[in-house]
Amino acid sequence: MHVPTVGIVAIGSYLPETVETAADIAQKTGIPETVVINKLGIRQKYIAGPDDQPSQMAARAASRAIAAAGISAEELDLIIYHGSEYKDYFVWSAAAKIQYLLGATRAYAYEIYALCAGAPLALRTARDQMRSDPALRHVLLVSAARENDLVDYAQERTRFMFNFGAGGSALLLRRDEPRNQVLESAVLVDGSFSEMVIMPGGGSLHPTSAETVAQGLHVLDVIGLEDMRDRLGQVSLPNFVLVIEQAIERSGAHRDELAFLAITHMKPSFHHEILKALGLQAEQAIFLDEYGHMQSVDQHLALQLASERGMLRDGDLVVLAGAGTGYTWSATAVRWGLHQA
Repeated sequence: MHVPTVGIVAIGSYLPETVETAADIAQKTGIPETVVINKLGIRQKYIAGPDDQPSQMAARAASRAIAAAGISAEELDLIIYHGSEYKDYFVWSAAAKIQYLLGATRAYAYEIYALCAGAPLALRTARDQMRSDPALRHVLLVSAARENDLVDYAQERTRFMFNFGAGGSALLLRRDEPRNQVLESAVLVDGSFSEMVIMPGGGSLHPTSAETVAQGLHVLDVIGLEDMRDRLGQVSLPNFVLVIEQAIERSGAHRDELAFLAITHMKPSFHHEILKALGLQAEQAIFLDEYGHMQSVDQHLALQLASERGMLRDGDLVVLAGAGTGYTWSATAVRWGLHQA
């Protein structure tokens, strides 16, 4: 039985105009600028303005991907939003708004959510759905984040989140596309971390009230920081390596073939630790210290930058990998360019 290929035909991104530098962060936090750069991994990051709502940023990135692919919005069959749950409104579908902003009148739209592990999962979901439904020729994956709004620089417990920035991304898939073929995936979840990073106020457990606002419960917080550090430190590296290796193996490839890793932005020391564990050199990934961490935008942006900078060649095995609080580790392999088996 013929199994259709699904390939990436275009990537688009959007970054707000406002930039916050390491010096700005140092001034606001009291952390030395050298520590912001060398320990937190931020030289600068982008900050959303009032006209940079998640739906708007995702739609702008999507418009660029659509234009790069040389198609019209009316040719889209499906839009999947896999970005931030912190959107224009709570209890609301950003996917529907993005469909409207793009004028993609033929497409239906929905959302999936896995925090910073969303991009590899969205690729897997879209690929499988396109394979099973011949009516889905063009599927658009869109993401956006402005989690920096939810970070309090005065809260030392959330220091590892000071790299949060804002931006949007889009990735266009086509059925029966021979280029940049989406291969296999792997996902791992450890729910024992599920309530360690939360925004306490605003949910059903602590509905928004004058008290939750007065108590400052509408920003991100870490519950049990030491416990999280100790346990997460033990499992995060092996879990990252495991899902990456499983995605490669399930794709019928070998780890030695891995040519480029598009991975979540994180502190530099851990980024280099992952590369070392996989036998990769620094130039086989892009460290997003000029952009900040933008949830599941990171992988699309890293892949786009690598393509634009000539870092990818036909036949390269690429892996998109992410980790999201909760805790989820995910990876999806892509065979870049045209590949002769």
